[in-house]
Amino acid sequence: MKLIPTREAVGHVLCHDMTQIIPGVTKDARFRKGHVVTEADIPVLLSMGKENLYVWEKVPGMLHEDEAAARLCRLCQGEHMHPTPVKEGKIELIADIDGLFQVDVARLNALNDCEELMIATRHSGAVKKGDKLCGTRIIPLVIQEEKLRAAEDLAGNTPILSLTPWKLQTCGLVTTGGEVQSGRIQDAFTPVIVKKLAHYGIRVTHHALPGDDRAAITAACQEFRAAGVDMILCTGGMSVDPDDRTPGAIRDTGAEIITYGAPVLPGAMFLLGYFPEGTPILGLPGCVMYAKATVFDLVLPRIAAGVPVTRREIKAMGHGGLCLGCGECRYPICPFGKN
Repeated sequence: MKLIPTREAVGHVLCHDMTQIIPGVTKDARFRKGHVVTEADIPVLLSMGKENLYVWEKVPGMLHEDEAAARLCRLCQGEHMHPTPVKEGKIELIADIDGLFQVDVARLNALNDCEELMIATRHSGAVKKGDKLCGTRIIPLVIQEEKLRAAEDLAGNTPILSLTPWKLQTCGLVTTGGEVQSGRIQDAFTPVIVKKLAHYGIRVTHHALPGDDRAAITAACQEFRAAGVDMILCTGGMSVDPDDRTPGAIRDTGAEIITYGAPVLPGAMFLLGYFPEGTPILGLPGCVMYAKATVFDLVLPRIAAGVPVTRREIKAMGHGGLCLGCGECRYPICPFGKN
């Protein structure tokens, strides 16, 4: 930092905010710290009584915060997102589409472990067009370029953020239960599923009520698969009750079962499988019908984006998988207490 005459400050970086006071009009920072002084700024600064300025010395190998933020932003930016103009040394990435936002958390943590820089992202999950995805900046006003290069080497050649558009469009829904098939009780499950799927642009185009007959449930799933639906959902009958035939019926379809059971409450009896062509088939426990947020809500964004879900990913949901049962559910902004 050095003190120089204001008339010689063009191209230099201000070390602190410059407040402009116009009685009855404004009292605010006219120039923020980090601002690069231009020729047009000189008369304004002089009118503010600033004959001299404290500025950062611009030396080879040092980067201004604006340029550093832009380079950090490039490490993050994937498809379907755009950067905001730099403001006070910070750049944000904004979603261009609705879709599944994902963060490579391991690389994000490695980058944030580097000195004098930071990248803040939202949690992975469903986002809408216009949502903020991340913000990048350095901590000081200037940084050694070699530190940015080290971060760039650490990040590798692919963005640490991705945004995948929703891909699935149609669903075959198998509503099990003899009591529903016979009309003894009203089908309360289907309206819930239709509403949840609509959030991702998915329509229920095929619907069956096979009761509790295992062969009939299997046949309905196979019929929907042959019809070419993008996903198949079987609702209810997922427990170990002898009358619950859904898990066995799904196995009989020939789908590869990724998991039967998830470390998530509510939703422990969740089942997920895939057919060879990639069509997902899910067995949904009864809690999906009445609980505002369940394992289905955690998995559905990935399913809707056509991103395969692995057994390991399901089992990792145990950390944070206990729904807090808030009086007012804020899902998906605050799923299961995750801010």
